[in-house]
Amino acid sequence: MQVTLERAALVKALSHMHRVVERRTTIPILSNVLFAAEGRSVLLKATDLDLEVTERIPADVGQAGATTLPAHILYEVVRKLPEGAQISLEGGEDSAQFLLRSGRSRFQLQALPESDFPDLTASDFTHKFKLSAADLKKLIDKTQFAISNEETRYYLNGIYLHAIESEGHPMLRAVATDGHRLARVEIAAPPGAVGLPGVIIPRKAVSEVQKLIEDLAQEVTVEISPTKARFSFDDVVLTTKLIDGTFPDYARVIPTANDKYLTVDRVPFQQAVDRVSTISSERGRAVKLGIADGKLTLSVNNPDSGSAVEELEVDYDAAPIDIGFNARYLLDITGQLDGDTALFKLADAGSPTLVLDREGAAALYVLMPMRV
Repeated sequence: MQVTLERAALVKALSHMHRVVERRTTIPILSNVLFAAEGRSVLLKATDLDLEVTERIPADVGQAGATTLPAHILYEVVRKLPEGAQISLEGGEDSAQFLLRSGRSRFQLQALPESDFPDLTASDFTHKFKLSAADLKKLIDKTQFAISNEETRYYLNGIYLHAIESEGHPMLRAVATDGHRLARVEIAAPPGAVGLPGVIIPRKAVSEVQKLIEDLAQEVTVEISPTKARFSFDDVVLTTKLIDGTFPDYARVIPTANDKYLTVDRVPFQQAVDRVSTISSERGRAVKLGIADGKLTLSVNNPDSGSAVEELEVDYDAAPIDIGFNARYLLDITGQLDGDTALFKLADAGSPTLVLDREGAAALYVLMPMRV
């Protein structure tokens, strides 16, 4: 194989590849990125056996062929070459080393045969649809923070994506929960997504899709099978295994009868929570909300470091209530809201609270209270 590539194109592609490759693996080939040169382009591929990214970049191909090279070392080498550099890679099909040349620089890189590289992509996708990058970004950004990190409840370690019908309209809905908070957001279902069964997209894949949206596309093609999902962004394709598990019936934890409505100015509320929580213990980070007659009192008591109190004027005319929340969870949720105000629907100090921008908002959040 002998190819010449532009540094800018190669470093961008390798930035997508090296994030997928595990730094520590017992399978040597998984530390490598596949190069397959033919025609006027090179196909790069990286995988960790659960996630696979491929990208095609233009190249001057002197001799077609394929090999695999160490992903992290190659990325660091290419990244440190000067801007505008031309990079050539050459070596035999069965060669244990490949030569990388650029200007006066020479690097001998250890290679492994292309035949050892695993292929994740074979699958029959039952649903295929297109989303604008903005819509896919919305589904991810507004739910990702609530994905659970608890490995024993592996079925919560991703975003649950499914099609539903709401008031006669087909919708595409994303849900994530860690048991303490729940995020749910929906958009109008695009053609092809109607009837999509529930699938759980793993946390790492969600994170990579989010980064690729920011790097690349205006539109994303999504394909779903019972075991895999594929996201296509122009010349970059990400394929992931789905989490094999059953997502809980989240509708059961979304309160429908909360009758105490609290409306706050979102930014001043966030700033007040952030200030008083400075005193709270790192473990609990509990902040108490005392709500009565148009006034909200935020308070924190920590025997080790003192106490803090702050008052805000709010819109509230129901019975007084004292309720505690994890300050970080409050900030996470209110940070996802788009409007200038936040609407809290409360029941009592021990029941879940609903948080949203306004009545009928596309995104809603459920937050479990804490003892304070």
